[in-house]
Amino acid sequence: MVKHIVFFKLEDNSQAHCELVKNRLLTMRENIEVLKKIEVGINFAQEERAYDLALLTDFKSQEDLTIYAKHPFHQDIVTFMKSVSISSKVVDYKY
Repeated sequence: MVKHIVFFKLEDNSQAHCELVKNRLLTMRENIEVLKKIEVGINFAQEERAYDLALLTDFKSQEDLTIYAKHPFHQDIVTFMKSVSISSKVVDYKY
C-alpha cells in the first residue's frame, strides 16, 4: 500500500473556505477508481508553521498513485488547488 499526504496553506483560511475546499477534495472519492481511501482534515493549530488542510490518500501501489496523478479529475482538482493555495508539501511512502 502507498500513502500520499499533501498539506495545503490556503490564501483564505477561514473556516467556511476550508470546508468548501475540503468538500471539493472529497469529490475525488467517487470519481477516481484507484483511490482506495481519502481523508481531509482541517487544521485547528494556530502556530505559524501550521498548514490549513491535510489530504491523506491510500493506493494499492505506486503505479496506482501514478494513475491518480494523471487522472483528468485529479488534474482538475490540482488546477483548483493551485488557484486557492499559497503553498503545499507532499509525502509519499509505502506501508
